Amino acid sequence: MAFLLPVQQPGCVALPGGAVNVTDVLRAQDLRRVCGVLLDMVEERFGAEIDLSGVGVDLYWNVDLETAFELRDVPESGINVGQCSDDVAELQALLRRPADDVPVLWHDLQHLAGVLRLLAYLDLPAVNASES
Repeated sequence: MAFLLPVQQPGCVALPGGAVNVTDVLRAQDLRRVCGVLLDMVEERFGAEIDLSGVGVDLYWNVDLETAFELRDVPESGINVGQCSDDVAELQALLRRPADDVPVLWHDLQHLAGVLRLLAYLDLPAVNASES
């Protein structure tokens, strides 16, 4: 649910007239449910295991977190290269860590985001058309 505030809040986008468009709450349980729904669709579309050797891509452009969310700098300075195979390896390593080894949330979420972006890319109509 979105609403308008009369004052600028940090991290929010100013709209004409000084109003700010924000989402009131991000609930972890809702995010978990959305991930479940989407991952069920991924499994239906691609199967329970995806052979990454056959996807034809590994490297991708990545915008570092500070550049992505602090819109002050020239974006080119924060663009680097990510690697899908590294993302998958890091997530698999996370699953093998001892239970008392606390994940580094900002780091591990970026690897998860890289894998999720790969899945989104593989589902693009243009990519699917080239498979036919």
